[in-house]
Amino acid sequence: MATIQPVVLFFILGVLAGVIKSDLKIPEALYKSLSIFLLIAIGFKGGVSMAKYDIMQVLPIAISMVVLSALVPLLAYPILKYVGKFSKADSGAIAAHYGSVSAVTFAVGLALLHELNQYYEGYMALIMALMEIPALVTGTILARAGAASASGEKTPWGKLLHEILTGTSLVLLIGGVFIGYYAGVTDNVAPLDKMYMDLFMGVLALFLLEMGLLASARLSAVREKGIFLIIFGVAFPVAAAVFGTYVGWWFELSAGGTMLLAVLYASCSYIAAPAAMRIAVPEADPALSIGASLGITFPFNIFLGVPLYWEMSKWIHNIT
Repeated sequence: MATIQPVVLFFILGVLAGVIKSDLKIPEALYKSLSIFLLIAIGFKGGVSMAKYDIMQVLPIAISMVVLSALVPLLAYPILKYVGKFSKADSGAIAAHYGSVSAVTFAVGLALLHELNQYYEGYMALIMALMEIPALVTGTILARAGAASASGEKTPWGKLLHEILTGTSLVLLIGGVFIGYYAGVTDNVAPLDKMYMDLFMGVLALFLLEMGLLASARLSAVREKGIFLIIFGVAFPVAAAVFGTYVGWWFELSAGGTMLLAVLYASCSYIAAPAAMRIAVPEADPALSIGASLGITFPFNIFLGVPLYWEMSKWIHNIT
């Protein structure tokens, strides 16, 4: 099993600081700046690598991932609704979070592959950007179909779709992919590689420190809702990762690419999904969905999940 990455220890430091009620805080402006940097860097690095591929090589898996990611909430919703006994609104909202993806968890996966000097397909950053949207739409439909609003107001679908499609994370990721692709094709990567490649790990460490502080603040909300949410927040991502590992192997991805696909299926959104659900499902309790995604699944994934998914990928690819 791979050793704990140093950047993950920054997350643990943030959690400990929150638990002991330290006055440690990351300024809001810096937090937003770190987020912007990471999203652009992930897209840029992926675009540079993608320049080495024929677009027709990428298209089949990209389309498949969009379709499959839209189906993930259909699996999560009945578990939450009938086993967890959550309301229809909460079930749909939580399912949307777990169907969407986390760019930061993906970045931790990239960091592990970098540490192990493992190859992965550069277009995985594009796959990540495409997988962010479909599950949000599916989860919203499930929630709205089951949650009859007392006021009788209709969901502003136009506003919701605009919020998803023009959200900061999606614009920066896709924009970074196109810029990186252009830089790779025209052989103009050098002016930007010091910024977006050499500084990546240091910026990720600061971001994970802030994520640790936020996660510690959500632990009380999770405890109030019982053991089921904790079990779901660990078991569902692992099951999704198993599926992602098989899909990666079926599409003949490298071991690194297979691991990243497993990471994407196992991750859950705590940026795009909360924003979309606030508009689409105002009846849902955000403490449940954010508490589960940020308080349970995110720390599990970066501390134990990502190394586990690498072991899954090694096993299916027969790597010792």
